[in-house]
Amino acid sequence: MRISMEGGNEGVRIRMRFDQYRRRLLATRVILLLLALQGAFTGLWAVCAPHSWYTSFPGFAMRWVSVDGPYNHHLAADVGAFFLALTAVTVAALVVDTTTVARIAGLGWAVFSVPHVIYHVSHHPHDIGAVSFTLSLVAVLLLLAGGIAALVLPPRGDIPMSDPAPLRLRFPRRPRRGGTR
Repeated sequence: MRISMEGGNEGVRIRMRFDQYRRRLLATRVILLLLALQGAFTGLWAVCAPHSWYTSFPGFAMRWVSVDGPYNHHLAADVGAFFLALTAVTVAALVVDTTTVARIAGLGWAVFSVPHVIYHVSHHPHDIGAVSFTLSLVAVLLLLAGGIAALVLPPRGDIPMSDPAPLRLRFPRRPRRGGTR
């Protein structure tokens, strides 16, 4: 931990920084943010427009869901709800800002991603091209990697993931005696 102090007319400002795990904690926050953004994107799309999600996910002229069976509104909306639930836990981990909650969010993504990866690796729809299939595998593997990274990257113990706010010590002003300066 690095401690710095600055003095001025208003008092003393003390700032503490966690140098030991700084990169690991920053990487954990970035991974959680990326997982939350991806989960919110997929989840909101599938919940708000399930048929559009079914026919066009992930976009860019690729169709990863519609090549895999008939449309089911309930299933599509539920998939969106699962992604939104994981997003909520991930955002909570970013707000609570401790390594324990970050690991819990990572565990959720990893548990979700393992059967997702197994399914995609073992099932190759006939109507999907090689590039699109490869990109779908990369996408699900990245979700798994992000979940595992958020699970194992934070240091042991329950420590804050960001530096604490600076501490400000204010000293009362003494009245001046006899004259001005």
